[in-house]
Amino acid sequence: MVPKRIASAIMNSLKGGVVPRVGLGYIAVGREKEIDALLGDIDVVQNGGASFRFIVGRYGSGKSFLLQTIRTYAMDKGFVVVDADLSPERRFMGSQKQGLATYRELMKNMSTKTKPDGGALSLILEKWIYAIQQKVMREKELSAFDAKLSTEVELRIFETVGELKELVHGFDFAKVLSLYWRAYRDGNEEMKSNVLRWFRGEYTTMTEARRDLGVNVIITDSDWYDYLKVFASFLVKAGYKGLLMLIDELVNIYKLPHAITRQYNYEKILSMYNDTLQGKASHMGIIMALTPQSLEDPRKGVYSYEALRSRLESGWISTNNNGDMLAPVIKLAPLTQEETFVLLEKLVSIHSGLYGYESKVTDEDIVAFLKIEFGRVGAQTFITPREIIRDFIELLNILYQNPDKTVQEVLGSSGFEFAISEDDDVSDEFAEFTL
Repeated sequence: MVPKRIASAIMNSLKGGVVPRVGLGYIAVGREKEIDALLGDIDVVQNGGASFRFIVGRYGSGKSFLLQTIRTYAMDKGFVVVDADLSPERRFMGSQKQGLATYRELMKNMSTKTKPDGGALSLILEKWIYAIQQKVMREKELSAFDAKLSTEVELRIFETVGELKELVHGFDFAKVLSLYWRAYRDGNEEMKSNVLRWFRGEYTTMTEARRDLGVNVIITDSDWYDYLKVFASFLVKAGYKGLLMLIDELVNIYKLPHAITRQYNYEKILSMYNDTLQGKASHMGIIMALTPQSLEDPRKGVYSYEALRSRLESGWISTNNNGDMLAPVIKLAPLTQEETFVLLEKLVSIHSGLYGYESKVTDEDIVAFLKIEFGRVGAQTFITPREIIRDFIELLNILYQNPDKTVQEVLGSSGFEFAISEDDDVSDEFAEFTL
């Protein structure tokens, strides 16, 4: 039985066309190969390596669902996860600090197993200091009230911080980290708040940072990714397995009108990709989701940047219906009709449990619904799980509100409308006309 809180979140999210943040295990079907490949990357990151993947699929094909599934798994395994959706205001680089806006979103959404909804930065720092205190107390046989404890803890902290100074921007990171320890020791809440602001990239001028913290650097649009790499190293020292960064809606880079701006952003992606493959990043995994067009379009897509195209484009062997799950690009195949059937069965159970009624929807009804869905023109190629799910939840809602009606009556009525794909443009009768 799915708890009502989780069942409500699942139904409301799916009906709204978005992926729920909780309860994914109750509705997960298929994608075994893709999930196994990404879990293999998680193991590589845990062992000190780095990974980079693109998840490619049409709108509603399950990209975001796959990202959330991996997010949940990684947190359960002891990773820190940061995630962000790109938008016109958030990208990797921009003349109006759009890269920094992405960093701030990532930091806002920093999550762990014990704080899965974001905002975990302060918890991570407090846990790190507490763990060092406990370790020193055990090793030195000191009590919590021993005068030597603070000195010994400070030595251990500076030892950890010192190891970060060898990294790019590690010296600045380590200095601010030391400030947090002193503020923690002295009970200075204002200083702790200022340090957290600095880590979140919220200082806009060096003058402001110098006044509040005594440091002459701030995180900027051009170096935020370098600080994430330092974070990954620090998190391992703080007891976590590593850092996983999830970027969705990469299509917003593809939509940028200016070619030079797109190229700068693709160049930043290339830098991240090279870092992971060349060993310049460690304990860090990166997964980005995008549509086929935003990847493959030779004029505006990722492949318009030759250095990326030559690294990511599939060879002739894997394009012959043999998906290579070890390649940097994972292309999502549609769910099979059998997998879709299992998913709809689960939704029937969750819906009836949420609203407290006994469902009359039979296996034959689900089959009839799927026959109608897949019988639509072009459905075998273009229909996505998102559309099917929205249609089916609408069907369940109508049946619940009209218990005297049967599935056949609802499906045959004009009151039930099929979802329209975001890829479809039914408003323009000349949509297929080309010169």
